[in-house]
Amino acid sequence: MAQIVESGGGDHGKKGKKRAKKGSTHVDMTPMVDLAFLLLTFFVLTSTFSKPKVMPLNYPAKKIDDGKKAPRVNNAATFILSGDKVYYYRNEFYPKSKPGPNGPTVFEEANFGSGENSVRKLLASWNEYVIKNKVALDKQLDKKQIADTTYDRKLNELTVKREAVKVLIKTDDKALCKSFIDLVDELKIASVGVIAPTDLSPGEKELLKEKN
Repeated sequence: MAQIVESGGGDHGKKGKKRAKKGSTHVDMTPMVDLAFLLLTFFVLTSTFSKPKVMPLNYPAKKIDDGKKAPRVNNAATFILSGDKVYYYRNEFYPKSKPGPNGPTVFEEANFGSGENSVRKLLASWNEYVIKNKVALDKQLDKKQIADTTYDRKLNELTVKREAVKVLIKTDDKALCKSFIDLVDELKIASVGVIAPTDLSPGEKELLKEKN
């Protein structure tokens, strides 16, 4: 607290006039330091730190040749990036040497625009099940009927169900980083939960050369 310390005064001047006593102010800063630490502690405990915004990607394990037949791919889509081009096909890949029930696989071309073959429109139609159920979860969250943790858990459960689309991303050595980032953004908008970057198969590489 502030203190006033009086200096010795009252002496007479040259003409015998009595001078006024001089006072010096001394401020004790100890309470201010305590207050500063209390405020610092309060703001540290009540502040919300920004969380990094990341999107999890599932990297598939290396294939082990144990003689067992690979599991069938259900409700999946594969995007192939080459240069500034975006190609896709649904479900399993069938080369010309081993065509599937509907013949060999054909690459369709997509884009990041707003047309019929835009990535956003394709994903919205493929992942309609998750998107519709997510709208209901969003309403419950806005009305505070469910907690944030419950919302995240239920949304994750939706994205791994059979009805939800799973996406594989494959690139060649000419693919643009911008195209990869744009594709991941579109997958996030479409609430695609299972995303796995992986390598091109020999059959896909051959078909890609023909396409380009």
